[in-house]
Amino acid sequence: MPTALILGASRGIGREFVRQLLAANWRVIATARDDVSLAELRTAAAESFKLDVANPDSLAGLGWQLDGEKLDLAVYVAGVYGPEGQSPKSPPTAKDFDAVMHTNVLGAMQAIPTIAPMVEAAQGKFAFISSGMGSIGETDSTYGWLYRTSKAALNMAVKSASLDYPSATFVAMCPGWVRTDMGGPNASISVDESVSGLLTVISGLKQEDSGTYRNYAGRALAW
Repeated sequence: MPTALILGASRGIGREFVRQLLAANWRVIATARDDVSLAELRTAAAESFKLDVANPDSLAGLGWQLDGEKLDLAVYVAGVYGPEGQSPKSPPTAKDFDAVMHTNVLGAMQAIPTIAPMVEAAQGKFAFISSGMGSIGETDSTYGWLYRTSKAALNMAVKSASLDYPSATFVAMCPGWVRTDMGGPNASISVDESVSGLLTVISGLKQEDSGTYRNYAGRALAW
């Protein structure tokens, strides 16, 4: 039975990864920050661990709890959007900048040295939920300035890390505009459709695809 780790599974895309992987007979390990979500994950038959990705001690504790695991798949889902009205005409406060960058970038960079060796041990895949808004080459709006910056930084972290862990396949992924708490009710695709597409793309990745940037339909995105 293959093993997956979902980092950030309290709701939305992360929770849907858990649901679809369990339905496909995977062993699923999932993290969340609150006790209610942890209990719900256990009820769904996932193994759950408390984790705050912005807290280095919390990540170190997870590494200790998962010592010896071999992960066929790890997915870093944790992410925040930040305040509304992000624009170059309105610079972020230090507090807002830290909150977004700590979760979207620093959390991933701290998770990589802990989790990547477990993925390498299984010659598995390590996916990071980025966004098309992190693409510099495809930027056509200033909307979400801080969020865009954080996802562009995440993409660089993923691309760079792929070079240090050659036995794992790293990929930065855009889930599309999804009807979640972040995406809102008017988003174009459902969580089910997004995650189903992401899993299909992930399953088709080969070692030579490590360090690439794809969307849920498999399209290669411009950095």
